[in-house]
Amino acid sequence: MEQTLKEIAEAVIKGKAPIVENLVRSCLDQGVNPIEIMDKGLIAGMSVVGGKFKADEMYLPEVMIAARAMNAGLAVLDPVLGSHDAASKGKIILATVNGDLHDVGKNMVSMMFRGAGYKVVDLGVNVPEEKIVQAIRDEKPDVLALSALLTMTLPNLKTALEALEKAGLRKSVIAMVGGAPVTQKFADDIGADGYALDAASAVERAAELRAGRRSS
Repeated sequence: MEQTLKEIAEAVIKGKAPIVENLVRSCLDQGVNPIEIMDKGLIAGMSVVGGKFKADEMYLPEVMIAARAMNAGLAVLDPVLGSHDAASKGKIILATVNGDLHDVGKNMVSMMFRGAGYKVVDLGVNVPEEKIVQAIRDEKPDVLALSALLTMTLPNLKTALEALEKAGLRKSVIAMVGGAPVTQKFADDIGADGYALDAASAVERAAELRAGRRSS
């Protein structure tokens, strides 16, 4: 069975969605724990994709094809994961801030976090701060990742964090920011907990920040 899990990972890397789906079904039929399928098959494959993307060995179209293959496997696993006490690696809320309609970067971050085993709640684009606040109340995520692509919407990253502060929720979540015009200095200036240059780095940075919070 270990060989089949390796085949799932390889099929994810190559973006072979039908193969991933069939192999995942085969594993389930043989009684393999769905968490093991997710960890050693889907997540293992997407982790390789993330590393290759970060090293410029894979490019956006290839990553999106791999993510589609991973999602094909997740679609098979989702109905049975709940009955196996599948604890995700964490929960993240994603949103592009108010006034900004760009979602390519956000969608990439979503793919990478799903591939790393996180439960992802995607609020979409042009999200007002009150919707972000309500989502934090309802979902109680570990991480909030906000993006802005337009220079003119950068201030809305700060506005969203201020809204969380006003609602008494700021300390309850790790807040990360990103997007083409965002820099580490800007993230520091607005009081964000973290900044990531790209989608692959976002997953690593979130893990670092969560580890740091647990040890403090």
